[in-house]
Amino acid sequence: MSGFESLIVWQKSANFIVDVYTIFQNSTDFGFKNQIQRAAMSIANNIAEGSERRTDREYKRFLNIAQGSASEVKSMLLIAFRLGYVDELTKVCLIEKLDEIGKLINGLNRYLSSQII
Repeated sequence: MSGFESLIVWQKSANFIVDVYTIFQNSTDFGFKNQIQRAAMSIANNIAEGSERRTDREYKRFLNIAQGSASEVKSMLLIAFRLGYVDELTKVCLIEKLDEIGKLINGLNRYLSSQII
């Protein structure tokens, strides 16, 4: 493996997508289901797209978009819990995974910032 697929943050994001798709696969609220799945997918896809950009500055921009998508998913999970779509344990587990992904994105962002002259 080389490129974005070797990044731990991308791997964890890809695993997170599988979790979201699995948990919401039987949801009949198709608008909600579609939005949370698309937002989760956006995290990994923006990490991947940014890694292929020509400059660290561009990469950082895509990492910021990925971080925004992670916040969107977190908001939707909190709402999913209020609506009864997920239980407390599922909500907490997914938010913990999102927080870890967010920390990895921030770490990569800091690394890239140290490389920009």
